[in-house]
Amino acid sequence: MADSLFVVLRKVALSLGERALERIGTEVVEAAPILTDFEHSMKQIEGEFSILQAFIGQVSAEKVGDKAFDAWLDQVRDVAHEVEDIIDEHAYLTTQTVVDTSSFFKRKFLQIKNFVAWQKFPNQISQVEARIQRLAEMRHRYGISIGELDRRNKLQHSNQLPMPDSSYLTDSSDIVGNVDEIGRLTQWLLEEKQDRTLITIFGMGGLGKTTVASSVCKNQNIRRTFDCHAWVTVSQTYQVEELLREIMNQLVDQRASIASGFMNMSLMRLVEVIQSYLRDKKYLMVLDDVWDKDAWLFLNSVFVRNSCGGRVLMTTRRKDVSSLAAGNYIIELKTLKYTESWQLFCKKVFCASKDNLCPEHLRSWAKKIVAKCQGLPLAIVTIGSILSYRELEEQEWSFFYNQLSWQLANNPELNWISNVLNLSLNDLPSYLRSCFLYCSLYPEDYKIKRKLISKLWIAEGLVEERDGTTMEEVAAYYLTELTQRSLLQVTERNACGRARTFLMHDLVREVTSIIAKKEKFGTAYGDAGTAQVANEALRLCIQRGAQSLNSLDSPRLRSFILFDTEVPCSWIYDSLSRFRLLRVLCLRFANIEQVPGVVTELYNLRYLDFSHTKVKQIPASFRKLINLQVLDLKFSYVEELPLEITMLTNLRHLYVKKNIYVCVINDIQERTLNCFGATKIPGNICCLKNLQALYIVSANKHLVSQLGNLTLMRSLGILEVQQSYIAELWNSLKKMPNLGRLLISTCDVNEILNLKMLKPLPNLKLFCLAGKLEGGILPSIFSESDKLVQLKLDWSGLKKDPISSFSHMLNLVDLWLFGAYDGEQLTFCAGWFPKLKSLQLADMEHLNQIEIEDETMTSLHLLELAGLRNLKAVPEGIKYIRTLHQMFLKDMPNEFIERLQGNDNHIVQHIPNIHNFDSADSQAVNNFIFLPYLAKKYGPGATKYAPTK
Repeated sequence: MADSLFVVLRKVALSLGERALERIGTEVVEAAPILTDFEHSMKQIEGEFSILQAFIGQVSAEKVGDKAFDAWLDQVRDVAHEVEDIIDEHAYLTTQTVVDTSSFFKRKFLQIKNFVAWQKFPNQISQVEARIQRLAEMRHRYGISIGELDRRNKLQHSNQLPMPDSSYLTDSSDIVGNVDEIGRLTQWLLEEKQDRTLITIFGMGGLGKTTVASSVCKNQNIRRTFDCHAWVTVSQTYQVEELLREIMNQLVDQRASIASGFMNMSLMRLVEVIQSYLRDKKYLMVLDDVWDKDAWLFLNSVFVRNSCGGRVLMTTRRKDVSSLAAGNYIIELKTLKYTESWQLFCKKVFCASKDNLCPEHLRSWAKKIVAKCQGLPLAIVTIGSILSYRELEEQEWSFFYNQLSWQLANNPELNWISNVLNLSLNDLPSYLRSCFLYCSLYPEDYKIKRKLISKLWIAEGLVEERDGTTMEEVAAYYLTELTQRSLLQVTERNACGRARTFLMHDLVREVTSIIAKKEKFGTAYGDAGTAQVANEALRLCIQRGAQSLNSLDSPRLRSFILFDTEVPCSWIYDSLSRFRLLRVLCLRFANIEQVPGVVTELYNLRYLDFSHTKVKQIPASFRKLINLQVLDLKFSYVEELPLEITMLTNLRHLYVKKNIYVCVINDIQERTLNCFGATKIPGNICCLKNLQALYIVSANKHLVSQLGNLTLMRSLGILEVQQSYIAELWNSLKKMPNLGRLLISTCDVNEILNLKMLKPLPNLKLFCLAGKLEGGILPSIFSESDKLVQLKLDWSGLKKDPISSFSHMLNLVDLWLFGAYDGEQLTFCAGWFPKLKSLQLADMEHLNQIEIEDETMTSLHLLELAGLRNLKAVPEGIKYIRTLHQMFLKDMPNEFIERLQGNDNHIVQHIPNIHNFDSADSQAVNNFIFLPYLAKKYGPGATKYAPTK
């Protein structure tokens, strides 16, 4: 009966399922006949929304600098936002209908507020349709073209925008830094190699790729080496025929070019002529600013392989393009070091003064400006050039620095920077563009975590579903692509080698956040360039100064992320009451002790983060959040979840852990079993079939048997396990083919686990097992664990040296043994653990000797020895491990420390960082372990959990 409404409800169906969809459609038609008057309009409006989204993604980067087009496109975006509001409001009211447990007629007719809201839809749809009609008329009235740019405009566009990136330093003597890269490039161009060689220079826009290439190619020794040379800028909108004509014009003089009729030749004839010309010559071809592989796939056949030693040099921002170079002929440019940045800045600004010295009264502001540029030569040179003709007065420089965000958006002299950086943004496909804009909402120098940003993108609907893979994997692919396009930089990798955290260059973030704000995509409040929050903003990230926002009325808001940890809970409760269409709510580190009551009325919510808060209880009304995908309660005070949590069938990730201070301090100071507290989940979890992560929960007989229904599980932490649960638990784990992370801990130190008859889990990469093992024998589940990269055994009571049993684990990166072995000696033989980076040995009271052979653990970076009371001598073999960078010693015997500082000091003299302390010393724990651990893993806000005594 309500088939036409189903089109509108598809957005809801993704989260509710078909059965709920049918129920919704039937109830809506039966209970609210008024809806039938605009069924057709609603169907059309959702179709219009899909087209609007596709249209905006397709044309937003086509006509850079066309103000009329930009203004018109802003209006199109506004309409798209209005349509999305209608769809999400409809989803909100429909979901409210599903979760309301009162009688049917009361729900539909006695809730006057909602009935009025239903009545608004026809008028809202009519207004949107009228606006769309007016936009179409406006386009024709003002002659706004949305079609493909004509050929002439394309060529002009390609010639204009890349120029700043290719010539920001015109004098080679001004180049600072990149000495090794220039030397390597010179060597490759001059080497006696007869085969044609492709060399690529790769890096983000503004790093100086073109400047480095130009400085080398202008070198007279280089020019004399080659019979001929040509330089062409490929750009994003190249025309193959024009590139070939430009190459030919540079290879022969202009008169010969005209006489030969190159301007009128066909494509194939041009190819033949260039091939004929290059056939017996040693040539140098420079392809500047290449954006895709297709350009080279064609030009590869044009530049003949003639065994004369030809060279092709290519500059690009994209890693996949740079990989076209065979062998190691790839130069990746990095940002300048601070000293190099300072030198370049002073050269440009104080060129009129002797030795380019910065006046003392300007030095503090100059340093801030240089730091803001973060080693990007283009920014340093451009800003330096502007400041070079300004008064050398402190007030003027301070004003310039404080207004730098505004200057980037409005100062024509800084268009150079924005244009170059925007080229990369404009080259993004629509599915990547929104994700990248989302990244700009984070604070300056914030390390963006792969797992976190992926979940946020998915909750916002920015990640497409693809057959044969999860949306989390698709999001990870998006991050990889952004990295390969030089828009994000990988700052840390996990034990498996996957990127863990990313960083956005601050000027890229500034430019991108300007665009995000202009397009009403999102606003970062507290950022230097943001003084207020527009009511139309779809996403809001409050970095600081939340209380200065007297009124925060943004009914369209879809994401609310709070970084300001000082804001009072009353402000949070009051603000949330205005955000009914929220999809993402992140209150990590917020100063709250209970769940705000309005949260359970946010029916569209997909992502909810109360981690690192003092929240103690989750209310039963959470059952209303039927669209919820992520519930993060890590390091809160929640000890038990309500039964109703099992009704959230769309949950993909559920994280619950005890307060972080208790966890980490116990692990450092006491190193006891179960330092991580488990949270209880009552009821039947079989319905949570979409769960991929469940961490950390308390085991019971029913839970371990029900786990087998969660076949999508990838990460599981379960504590308080008894031997009687093991068989059923392992049967459940075997039904999880993608399980990669597993934590199992017994209920107490006296519980003995018999794992002898169990089969290995083939795809396990991280395994933490805490508890005594039957007979003190390592079970066979470790014999086929070739994929393990992290292994932690706690209080296993092993009688035989386990190291040899792990020696086949060639991929192992981290090995932690805490009270796991009762014997006296551990032996590490040559050739074992080639990838091991971290080794931690603790609380093995009988251990008195560690034998380390040469050529073992050849990649070890960190060695930690803790509570080894009978280890009196420093292991001699440590001297063989030349890669060691850090050594932590906690609660080691006095004799060991005396020998380390005396007769055995020669064994460790190659280790730059050695720290020795007693775990009872809270200050040492803070400085060396606790604060660095918190800041690295959970962000700067976590440091407030550090003990003060």
